[in-house]
Amino acid sequence: MKPSDFLSIRDFAPQQIHQLLELACHVKATPGEFSNALKGQTLALIFEKPSLRTRVSFDVGIQQLGGFSLYLSPAEINLGKRESVYDVSKNLERMVQAIMIRTFAHDIVERMAEYASIPIINGLTDYSHPCQAMADYLTILEIKGRIRGVNVTFVGDGNNVARSLLFAGAQLGANVCVTTPAGYEPDEPAIRWARERAAQTGGTITITNDPISAVANADVIYTDVWASMGQEGEAQKRRQIFLPFQVNRALFEHAHPDCIFMHCLPAHRGDEVTDQVIDSPRSVVYLEAENRLHAQKAILLALMGEGWSGRNLGAVSQVAHAG
Repeated sequence: MKPSDFLSIRDFAPQQIHQLLELACHVKATPGEFSNALKGQTLALIFEKPSLRTRVSFDVGIQQLGGFSLYLSPAEINLGKRESVYDVSKNLERMVQAIMIRTFAHDIVERMAEYASIPIINGLTDYSHPCQAMADYLTILEIKGRIRGVNVTFVGDGNNVARSLLFAGAQLGANVCVTTPAGYEPDEPAIRWARERAAQTGGTITITNDPISAVANADVIYTDVWASMGQEGEAQKRRQIFLPFQVNRALFEHAHPDCIFMHCLPAHRGDEVTDQVIDSPRSVVYLEAENRLHAQKAILLALMGEGWSGRNLGAVSQVAHAG
């Protein structure tokens, strides 16, 4: 496996996603083995949207691999206004070895990947959040010991996080259920793609407007904010619509006794999740956040490193494919 970019989970074959998770497990277990893997290489970090976890995990991750990071804020680039996507891509490809971009429109990362001769990593767009999904399923693998056949239920808005959970779950043979208020489901092309891929990997995809039936038998309950960045003007309206989809103790009681709670963070406590759930022993949100670091180090190695992708990682591979 030697991908050129990391834009969407669905751009890869299922085996490639398994290999990335294998590598992430190996990197997490033996970080010292990789301390000079990207020595002398520089990763440009373009942020059109703010973030705690994306900024810290990529910044720390590239440094732990022996490389450097270069933070570029909206004030410095003003992408598409002060400088075109084309010009930014053509300039940076001559100075750094890869670009991570966290932005709004998904076509920006696609155009950057088209223009630049170096790897492009999607740190988040309005359409997808693939790095988060890799950390999510790495966490599920660690806690549950497998991914195939695990029942993952997303409760809330059918947004970029829900979409990437669908894509990754379909790739890995999980049973993914997304429950939203009517009219807030993921887009039909995304659902169709996930169902087609799940049919090949042994997983299932379910979309429903009934949160109680959705969490029945859930091994994982996942939620996200009801109003994402750029939707602040809709927050009050969305709160009224989404309140029946709040992940609280009463809803959680319908799941498996060993069900875990996940959230990509930041959380709006008292809206999509209550303190009783997010602060409970069933919550793994901080392990999930930590795993952004390890999953993204694997992505950096696969894109920028030599000799790491496609390694025979033996026992880890057996765990990742267990079902």
